[in-house]
Amino acid sequence: MSDTPKLDILAIAAHPDDIEITCGGLLIKYARLGKKTGALDLTRGEMGTKGDEHDRQRELAKAAEIMGLAYRHNLEMPDSAVEFTQENKYLIAQAIRDTRPELVILPHWVQRHPDHLACSRLGYDACFLAGLKKAPLAGDPHRPKKIFYVSYFRNTDYSFLVDISDEMRQKLEAVAAYTSQFGSTLSIDDLLKMGADELHARSQRERTDIFHPGVIIYDLMLTRSRALGQMVGVRYAEAYTVKEQILIDDPLSMPVKSI
Repeated sequence: MSDTPKLDILAIAAHPDDIEITCGGLLIKYARLGKKTGALDLTRGEMGTKGDEHDRQRELAKAAEIMGLAYRHNLEMPDSAVEFTQENKYLIAQAIRDTRPELVILPHWVQRHPDHLACSRLGYDACFLAGLKKAPLAGDPHRPKKIFYVSYFRNTDYSFLVDISDEMRQKLEAVAAYTSQFGSTLSIDDLLKMGADELHARSQRERTDIFHPGVIIYDLMLTRSRALGQMVGVRYAEAYTVKEQILIDDPLSMPVKSI
């Protein structure tokens, strides 16, 4: 794809809105720093309880604009039927060759939704296959330098947290673009001003079946991000895991205190 930009970061997820909910803050942070960021959605989300694939297409385009993405593409795999196949690995690997990212972000492998787990496994294998010279793919071999696994609320094996305090409002706005899924009468300003008890009470009044145990997505995001932020002394944070060890040049510069 000659018109596809060379990316610094590519986030890969199963459904439209997954990326916004999980690693939207990091993508916004780097876009603000002038890095080229992108999103690869595996499905159109057509099996979702609310809305349809046409709604999701309009909404993801708006969310991409809010996040400042340089690239967004959908592989149109069947929603709720993403399979761990060689064909699907090569579809993702081709997108990796087309965009040539240094960092790929994948869903963590501890998941509730089978598509999320499949995406995590497919994404890792695709990163490997994209670097094979003899792979049946167009373009030159390319293998990302790093793979981050972003938390989706279930795992606790974090390798590091990222401060998204300055990006939280924009992240909420990107999620709010999906009005078919998360429509709310509350403004982003109202959400950010609410205390934990008030937000939880609102959540109980607007229960949905999209997220277990049925809280509204904004309650889940804010409560989770605040809790992670408290661990490291910031307002809001996102959690990431890597499978390799982390090398630190200057341990004295680490910002979080032990006592």
